[in-house]
Amino acid sequence: MSNTPKALASRQLIRNQLAWNRLLSVVEEQAQVLIHTAFGTSTREAGDLSAGVFLPDGRMIAQAVTGTPGHVNSMAESVKHFLQRFPIETMEDGDVFLTNDPWKGTGHLFDMTMVTPVFHGEGDARRAVALFASTLHVVDIGGIGSSPDGLEIYHEGLFLPILRFVRKGTVDPAVRAIIRANVRDPEQVEGDLYALVACNEVGGRRLRTLLREFGFDDLQALGEFVIARSAQAMREALRDWPRGTWHNTLVADGYDAPITLQVSVTIADDGIVVDFGGTSGTVARGINVPKAYTDAYTSFGIRCLVGADVPNNAGSLAPIRVEAPAGCILNALHPAAVTARHVVGQLLPDVVFGALRQARPDRVPAEGASSLWNLQLVGGEVLAGTSAANAEAVRRGPRFNAISFSTGGTGARPGKDGLSVTAYPSGVRNVSLEILETQAPIVFERKEFRTDSGGAGTMRGGLGQVIEVRHARVDAAMLIAAAFDRVDHPARGALGGFDGAPGRLRLASGAGLRAKGRQLIPAGDRLIVETPGGGGLGPPSRRDPAAVARDLREGLVSAEANGAAESAEPADA
Repeated sequence: MSNTPKALASRQLIRNQLAWNRLLSVVEEQAQVLIHTAFGTSTREAGDLSAGVFLPDGRMIAQAVTGTPGHVNSMAESVKHFLQRFPIETMEDGDVFLTNDPWKGTGHLFDMTMVTPVFHGEGDARRAVALFASTLHVVDIGGIGSSPDGLEIYHEGLFLPILRFVRKGTVDPAVRAIIRANVRDPEQVEGDLYALVACNEVGGRRLRTLLREFGFDDLQALGEFVIARSAQAMREALRDWPRGTWHNTLVADGYDAPITLQVSVTIADDGIVVDFGGTSGTVARGINVPKAYTDAYTSFGIRCLVGADVPNNAGSLAPIRVEAPAGCILNALHPAAVTARHVVGQLLPDVVFGALRQARPDRVPAEGASSLWNLQLVGGEVLAGTSAANAEAVRRGPRFNAISFSTGGTGARPGKDGLSVTAYPSGVRNVSLEILETQAPIVFERKEFRTDSGGAGTMRGGLGQVIEVRHARVDAAMLIAAAFDRVDHPARGALGGFDGAPGRLRLASGAGLRAKGRQLIPAGDRLIVETPGGGGLGPPSRRDPAAVARDLREGLVSAEANGAAESAEPADA
């Protein structure tokens, strides 16, 4: 075997690549442990989580593929906040740290982020060599519950600053007691916290095995290799894009009034700057977005188009800089209400796409439904101002809190139709209706594609869905905590494509419901939800006749809608 400098360097490169691949499997196992031990359906069934490993200085070097951008990309910065509160040299073997601070975690109080230091070595040489972090969404955090109706963070539930949850292997009994006393379902919430402890512990165990097998004293050299190679790959990916600045405006429904999301995207040799100057200010409801969540979904939107194959870590994220004026809805300051920050935050890839489409129209999809249409159904709680008869009907049923992750359609893609009922950009999975019905007294009467909801185009937008649900007891009422968008401002088509269908929320008895806020579903009535469709891409007249015939045959498009699309090209075609 040759020992020339070139041969040695080649062997080291291969060794580092093997270790990197192994590290990716470690964090994926970390995420799978979280899924298999979590109590809440959000994590166990929908995959609403994140998991990753960090260098001792807080830089992320690997993340699990399983998880959501809102958790992972914001968690990439949250670990640095943990280190500011508890410097690495003050951490001890067996310590675990916790927060749900929206501004230092992942955007709202329902997300618990946990950080665990990993110690390696023997005797005096034993030291912290890495940090594992993970996040999940708990079923309840007290306050007014999962609703955008709060006016400030103090209404929204229990706020845990960065604190030590476990000290040298022992859970802090005071922290545990405080959490249990402030949530509606203490067993589920506490079980989820222990799942976070477990997944980080398994990650640390697997990492120590990796270090021993590869003969590494620590993770530093491998981490620097990973970060440097990822940053280099991103710079190479940027060469395929023109230099310049492009602008876009997206108007969202807001709570009481529309909000404007304004962006300029600048591509330069050294990276990308995304500036949200001109965006609407914060509002007195829980749809405001902390900057960490804005950074997360903005960078994800960029990464979908630039360097999509590069693993996500501190190196690949470094070339992206996100700016948003303090006090705008995308940089909400404490104590703004932020519970439903996803309603606005998950629109940000579409905002960025609208700017980058001007640079490379051949690579960018049309707008989609984007924001999740989660059905947050609550039983046993009475709304203020509820009539005596309705209050009695609410109390007839048991107390429950169920969340069904529901989605609309994505925008049409260059050369491909949009994806129907697909959670983009969040990436969470739909929860089985059978599981939801076993955990709460609810019955789903209907769940099907929403015909004609995808915007017409050369490439058709993805379809939304129709969901019909009721309380299992015909004499009991329940609440819907609505937090939906794309009702007044549907997903826009692009390059001649048509808009997707707007969303709609109503009762089977005929009454319309607001897209945001807690509202009553009376006893004996049913909730009907129609989720939005994605926008089309390109003129409908250029659609492949075979694709048109397939859409008609499968009931995705009606003959009437198809005829209307063919005879009415939009103005920008």
